[in-house]
Amino acid sequence: MDLFESSSSSSAEDIPMYLELIPDNRIFRDRTNPFDMYDNEEFCARYRLSKESVTNLMHACYNNIAPVTHRSKSISAMNQILCTLRFLATGTFQAVIGDTVGIHKSTVSRILKVVLREFARIAREKVCMPDEPVAIQNTKTAFMAMHGFPNVIGCVDGTHIKIQSPGGENSEIYRNRKGYFSYNVQMVCDPNLKICSIDARWPGSTHDSTIFNASMLRMQMEQEYENCILLGDSAYPCRNYLMTPVAHPRNVAENNYNNAQIHTRNCIERCFGVLKRRFPALALGMRIAKETALTAIVAASVLHNIAIEENNILPAPEVEIPEVLHEDAPLGDAADGNAARREIINTFFN
Repeated sequence: MDLFESSSSSSAEDIPMYLELIPDNRIFRDRTNPFDMYDNEEFCARYRLSKESVTNLMHACYNNIAPVTHRSKSISAMNQILCTLRFLATGTFQAVIGDTVGIHKSTVSRILKVVLREFARIAREKVCMPDEPVAIQNTKTAFMAMHGFPNVIGCVDGTHIKIQSPGGENSEIYRNRKGYFSYNVQMVCDPNLKICSIDARWPGSTHDSTIFNASMLRMQMEQEYENCILLGDSAYPCRNYLMTPVAHPRNVAENNYNNAQIHTRNCIERCFGVLKRRFPALALGMRIAKETALTAIVAASVLHNIAIEENNILPAPEVEIPEVLHEDAPLGDAADGNAARREIINTFFN
């Protein structure tokens, strides 16, 4: 009998057992090298940081993300960083991100968890309030030069970062009053739109004042900063270190105060706009686990500060960023806050 003769009576049952045990060959995809493919402007448009900034970032994280072996076409530290930056720059599906780099979506998921955690790890160094006397005075001078508001070291506000439904019994606490799931993230910025403080652990239904009252920022302002002021909107109670607008101005001095306060505080709104334009994943929503999304918010803040420090150009958005209004009901003011605000109005705006 001819062993190679085909027979119509052959079936899957005739296949020898040893052939069924042979695994499929692994498929290795070709991986691109964006450093060679794009000039610096095109590279920055796709990855939101310049080639030099990405190189510096890789050196800072290399020891913790570099592959332990080069066998089986392991993914280099640079490709891991670029994969993560591309995710933040687009907020698209992980399968699409994997296709641009040449890896599977499950690998993208593992990379995001590791690299975002490494970016967030340097937040203590890159996201911090001014603490040296010279730095504090320079910040006050810069804010004063804007619209004449004295002793300001930062502007505080909250912004909603959209996430997918976290699921579970407590998922509804993440639904904000706009109807979508989010984290309500408190930030403080300086006159250059750098983020000085971030508290990203609160679900979207939490009020701004609740976040502030439970934050490390409040303790810092009460215990470490003397004769220093934060500017906030009417969602915060007025305190001697936190100035809010006068709800119903009755004279020229109060109107002057409100104009200076609102125009100076505008820098935190612009900071949110620049942050979400640079990393649209924060505006469009992240299709990742809520714990990873939390890490991504802190990581994006670190990268935002790096981009400002190293004068990276803000590229035009690849997608339309929706405008998110953040308004809260006015709160009652504390007595000491009212007295401090009245003193500022009489001294500087009368």
